[in-house]
Amino acid sequence: MSRVYNFSAGPSMLPLEVLEKAASEMTEYGTSGMSVMEMSHRSKDFDDIIKGAEALVRELMNVPDNYKVLFLQGGGSSQFAMVPMNLGNKNKKCDIVITGQWAKKAAAEAKRYISVNEVASSADKTFSYIPKLDESTFSKDADYFYICYNNTIYGTRWTELPKTDAPLVADISSCIMSEVIDVEKFGLLFAGAQKNLGPAGVTLVIVREDLIGNAMDITPTMFDYKIHADNDSLYNTPPTYGIYMLKLVMEWVKEQGGVAAIQAVNEKKAAILYDYLDSSKMFKGTVAKEDRSLMNVPFVTGDKELDAKFIAEATKAGFVNLKGHRTVGGMRASIYNAMPVEGVEALVSFMKKFEEEN
Repeated sequence: MSRVYNFSAGPSMLPLEVLEKAASEMTEYGTSGMSVMEMSHRSKDFDDIIKGAEALVRELMNVPDNYKVLFLQGGGSSQFAMVPMNLGNKNKKCDIVITGQWAKKAAAEAKRYISVNEVASSADKTFSYIPKLDESTFSKDADYFYICYNNTIYGTRWTELPKTDAPLVADISSCIMSEVIDVEKFGLLFAGAQKNLGPAGVTLVIVREDLIGNAMDITPTMFDYKIHADNDSLYNTPPTYGIYMLKLVMEWVKEQGGVAAIQAVNEKKAAILYDYLDSSKMFKGTVAKEDRSLMNVPFVTGDKELDAKFIAEATKAGFVNLKGHRTVGGMRASIYNAMPVEGVEALVSFMKKFEEEN
């Protein structure tokens, strides 16, 4: 078997042990006589799976009892509408910081239902930093304050959270389980699964109970958090196989020592790559040092042809999906939880060799 080092921003690589466990149970889960993808979502076997997945999320992220854990569909992008529809009904207003493509999309979607106060933006420098906030620009009566915690495309992350009176909402799609997050500081957190939680198709939402049950009249049934909370994420057929895979990934995270242990490994991986970028004469990181992501590392040579040559040669050598997002160009290495330290070390060795030869 020749598996590549996959640096894709998502869907991204999964732990090999998880894939092998899923493979061993593909045709029969336990003694059920069937695959997880064939079983009823109302069955005892699946009930054990979804409850086990929720218990692991609660344990690993230290989720307080007054928060609901929901397994939804529609990706992170559906949350761009669900959040304002459910949380924005009181004053019809939110604050948001524009730190990249996904925050921009969230703002554009929210504007269809409520008024949006863009308190700050880093668009002036291609989103290469997290803007400093001036609290006098915050709304006094915002229903919530929205951030994208880690910016997958641009490789920035929040290291200090905004101090707000309004409930803080964060898209944590590309950093969930990669570092310790204090759930109590947020009213709502959401994450598409396809980076650190499992395959695409499941969206995890962690929402404080007092923020549920105030949806706008126009909210579709499937977009009402209360419907999903009241039905334990089983109002309709959920993405059953995706939830099973998420549970396997959570078991793997626990086996690694939990989120704090994984964070230490992620900090080590990021340091290996950033230290090389800081010393290289050819490759340069694109992000302000204090705002660098642990998960997504964009870099450039400054020469488009050389970038293309590097990507082609890296792909041939088994380092795949290193092409940067079209809005940034260059390269991007996404080093999510499942990427081993050896993968980052091997990439850096390859980059050094490429630099010497070019």
